[in-house]
Amino acid sequence: MMLSDPSAKYRPFPAIALADRQWPNKLIERPPVWMSTDLRDGNQALFEPMNVERKMRMFRTVCAIGFKEIEVGFPSASQTDFDFVRQLIEGGHVPEDVTIQVLTQAREDLIRRTMESVRGARRAIVHVYNATSPTFREVVFNMDKPQVVALAVSAVRLIKQIGEEMRAECGTEIALEYSPETFSATELEFAREVCDAVTAEWGATPADKVILNLPATVEVSTPNVYADQVEWMHRNLARRDSVVLSLHPHNDRGTGVAAAELGMMAGADRVEGCLFGNGERTGNVDIVTLALNLYTQGIHPGLDFSDINAVARTVEYCNQLPIHPRHPYVGDLVFTAFSGSHQDAIKKGFAAQKAGAPWNVPYLPIDPADVGRSYDSVIRVNSQSGKGGIAYLLETEYGIVMPRRLQVEFSREVQKVTDATGTEMSAAAIWDLFNATYLDSVEPVRYVEHHLFEHGAAQGIRLVVEIDGTRHLLVGEGNGPIDAAVHALQGAGIHITVRSYEERSLAPSHDAGEARACAFLELTAEGRGDCYGVGLDGNIVTASIRAIVSGVNRLDLQLGAGERTLAA
Repeated sequence: MMLSDPSAKYRPFPAIALADRQWPNKLIERPPVWMSTDLRDGNQALFEPMNVERKMRMFRTVCAIGFKEIEVGFPSASQTDFDFVRQLIEGGHVPEDVTIQVLTQAREDLIRRTMESVRGARRAIVHVYNATSPTFREVVFNMDKPQVVALAVSAVRLIKQIGEEMRAECGTEIALEYSPETFSATELEFAREVCDAVTAEWGATPADKVILNLPATVEVSTPNVYADQVEWMHRNLARRDSVVLSLHPHNDRGTGVAAAELGMMAGADRVEGCLFGNGERTGNVDIVTLALNLYTQGIHPGLDFSDINAVARTVEYCNQLPIHPRHPYVGDLVFTAFSGSHQDAIKKGFAAQKAGAPWNVPYLPIDPADVGRSYDSVIRVNSQSGKGGIAYLLETEYGIVMPRRLQVEFSREVQKVTDATGTEMSAAAIWDLFNATYLDSVEPVRYVEHHLFEHGAAQGIRLVVEIDGTRHLLVGEGNGPIDAAVHALQGAGIHITVRSYEERSLAPSHDAGEARACAFLELTAEGRGDCYGVGLDGNIVTASIRAIVSGVNRLDLQLGAGERTLAA
């Protein structure tokens, strides 16, 4: 049960004494060095760790995306990881411009096993860590501060020694990464002391930099506090010009992305994380979100997510975990709007967006096409949807550009269906309903054919229709074909007025039968209100007459068959 006073059990993390903090005024102007931990930290977080086939598929995927540093395993922790590292090296699977990384605890036997796993690689980063926070020092390891520093230094000394021997023997270049594990809960002065001791032992220089990784092993504070910690280290580390300052945020508070972004503003050079945020507990920081956040600010992240669906399916296969449908940038529904007001704004945004102009579409911070997503699912229709979404689907899928008042009218028909079923309607289902409502109706009036003729200055028409199954030849004249058809229908007792008329041409690619022209007529009859009729045909005059008949039938359907006054 939750406590009525949680302050008796939990303490807020203290603020950092950094009165002149600079990061709030900084902008991220370039991408960090990216390091994928999918094959190590991400793999350790899975119900069922990846087998070799899945590991290889994940490795090839992150290489193709553009990662140049990839943590490929924890070789001292399992034979599977050790064998996979050897397979990568011996099989020549590591591209020339990619550096693999392996993780080890600061223990001699584990370090020796780890170093052996990377023998023969062109270049490898050996990532060593030991916990530094008070809780781990006192509760887990029962070590004092000098012992913690000594452990880190001795581990680095051994890695350097074996690395020098390995370089002489087989040409493998070893780079060092050190993590003061649980940095986010470690006293800053002590974190600096350990890190400075490590860079001193390694002999870090600008030409041989040490990666100092500052993990939020557990998120214990708001992202601004983590940024303060990073900036303090950035400003106070010895040999800063010989250090690559790296971040490894976790997501316990749900703020891993924000912590990474503020940490970059605070001076970090590098970020470790997983595609789509898999990782221990609530996950590592989501590299895809970080990268595409940069992209939406006009900064190319140096990673290629042009086919984000393919990346997502690969990650789901390798991790055997689903990606949430509302996951930023990649979820199946992330570009989908059901809300009517959202759909209307998106439709207007697409209409106003000019080719080559800065992206400015409401509710879409990124153009879905840039990540290989189509516009097909941007707007989908359910009982929450409005006329804008319906109009968008008919326009993009079938080339039907509806007048505004027709959008309102037809949305009511769609609403009836979605309210009755409680389910989403696809574009095809909406098109079927549009056909049934406007195009396929033949009762009480069915169009058969027409012939135009000139009568002086007037336009004449011979209109053949069936009314309640009986064929009629109706003749009328007017100032054009539509007016003539309206007058012809008067001979059958059908008295209508045309309120408005619009016509459109349909693109050949749209699946609307053989029709190339679409006519929309808004009709009214005394005491009957207004309604639209729609006609499709290869000939615009025929489409217009079909639209008149469509509207007549809709007026009739609104009132019921008993109110018809058609003359034979």
